[in-house]
Amino acid sequence: MFGHLNLEPPHQMDGFDRVIGLQITEVSDELARGTVPVRERLKDRAGLVDVGVYASIAEGLATTGTAVAVLQEGKRALPLSSQTSFLRPITRGTIHALATRKHRGRTTWVWDVEMCDDEHRPCVRTRMTLAVSEG
Repeated sequence: MFGHLNLEPPHQMDGFDRVIGLQITEVSDELARGTVPVRERLKDRAGLVDVGVYASIAEGLATTGTAVAVLQEGKRALPLSSQTSFLRPITRGTIHALATRKHRGRTTWVWDVEMCDDEHRPCVRTRMTLAVSEG
């Protein structure tokens, strides 16, 4: 999945991450940071950033952070589960996200992803679990 990916930040992601505009600004096997500019096409009918955008940001950061380490071992990282809590809506500006690794196991990694608005107010928290398997 990330075999062709240059993981040096800043990096514009491929696939759906590119559609939402995720840009990784820092990445290691312990943390990953990224931003997504809020645009009308990312909003739901109520004018709020769609919940799927936040899930995609969390998956993109956690998967990339895990890939930094496991690609070297010929393995891949695949999303296994996520749980998201919405604290405050974002309607404009930029979504700022920080993913912090909480567990590095042989077959699973767990990340906490915190997202905030331009005023650094906490808006979304996601716990991402990834499966690590042979490539």
